[in-house]
Amino acid sequence: MKLFEVYPLFGIHVVKGKGCRVWDDQGNEYLDLYGGHAVIAIGHAHPHYVEMISRQVARLGFYSNSVVNQLQQEVADRLGRISGYDDYQLFLINSGAEANENALKLASFYNGRKRILSVNNAFHGRTSLAVEVTDNPAISAPVNSNGHVTFLPLNDIDAFKTELAKGDVCAVIIEGIQGVGGIRVPDARFLQELSKVCSDADAVLILDEIQSGYGRTGKFFAHQHAGIRPDIITVAKGIGNGFPMSGVLISSKFWPTYGQLGTTFGGNHLACAAAIAVLDVITKEHLVENAETVGTYLLKELQNIQVTHPEEIKEVRGCGLMIGIEFNKPIKELRKRLLFEQHVFTGASGTNVIRLLPPLCLSLEEAQVFIDRFQRLL
Repeated sequence: MKLFEVYPLFGIHVVKGKGCRVWDDQGNEYLDLYGGHAVIAIGHAHPHYVEMISRQVARLGFYSNSVVNQLQQEVADRLGRISGYDDYQLFLINSGAEANENALKLASFYNGRKRILSVNNAFHGRTSLAVEVTDNPAISAPVNSNGHVTFLPLNDIDAFKTELAKGDVCAVIIEGIQGVGGIRVPDARFLQELSKVCSDADAVLILDEIQSGYGRTGKFFAHQHAGIRPDIITVAKGIGNGFPMSGVLISSKFWPTYGQLGTTFGGNHLACAAAIAVLDVITKEHLVENAETVGTYLLKELQNIQVTHPEEIKEVRGCGLMIGIEFNKPIKELRKRLLFEQHVFTGASGTNVIRLLPPLCLSLEEAQVFIDRFQRLL
C-alpha cells in the first residue's frame, strides 16, 4: 500500500535526536531550528521525558475516560499553576484542530449564536469548524463552507467593533501570534480593546496558543504580554513534546454539561505522563526564561543582518523563540541550502517567510551557530 502524499518531503531520514540536534540515517548532524512545527518544547529525547513515558507504559498505557485518571488532574493542577490559570477548567484531547473545534462548539453552546470572527491569514486547523475559521480556501472543502465566518484584518480594532456591535457574533478566535500567516504579532492595545469589546457583546474570546504558547514567547502564553485573560485558550504542540495531545482551558463562565464534549484517547495515561514531564522540565530548567533570553538575542542579531541586507530581507519579526524572516523573494531554495549545505532545519510561512520555532532549550551558542551559518548564504 502506498502512503497518501500530503506533504512535499525533503530527502532526509531523521532517525535520532537530542536537545536541539537531530541525525539522519547517514550519521549527519543537523541543528533543529523548527522543532517539528513547534512541537519539541523541551528538546529531543530529554532523559526525564523518556523515563516518565517508559515508566508509565510499563504500568498502564491506556484506559477509557469512564474511570478516574488521577494523572489528568495532576496535569490540570500543574498547568494551572505554571500558566497563571489555576481558576480555569481543562479539557484534554489530542490535536490542535480538535482543541479549536471544541472551543468553538463551547462558545456556540454558551450563547446560542453561529457567527464567528477570525483574522485574515489565520490558521486554526483542518477539521470542520477549525478549517472554516482558517483563511485558506485551498484547504477548505465545499462541505466546510457554511458562511459562519467573517475574516477581518489583524490589529484593525474598528473592524472588529463594527461586527461585534451587530449583536450576533458567537466568538472571536485569534492566534497569540500568527504562525502559518507569517509570524504576525497582534498589538497589545488591539488585544486589550478586543477583549473588552467581546465582553461587552457577550461574544466568547478564544486565544489559539497552539503554536505560540507553552513558554515560546518568554511568557507562558503570548497573549499574556498584553495582560488579558481570554474566555478560552487552546493548546497543543509543545504540551506533549511529540506525544499527540492538546487541551482547552475554559473560564468559569462555562458550566460543563455531560454529553456536549467527549473523547476516546484524550488525556490518556501516556499522554498525561508526557505532559507532566514537559511541565517538570520547563519549570526546573527555566525554559520560559531561556526562550526570552535566547529569543531576544536571536531576534536582535537577525534584525542587524536585515539592516545590512535590505535588498534580500524585508523584515525580521517575532517574540521569544517564534521568529519570522521575511524575504523580498521566495525562500524555497534558501531553505534547501540551509538544510543540505548548512545542516539547519527551518520552517516556512507562505512563500517568502522563514519560520524559526526551535526547542525552548536552544542555547545562546546554538543560536550563534545558526546566525553564522545563515550569514554564509547571504
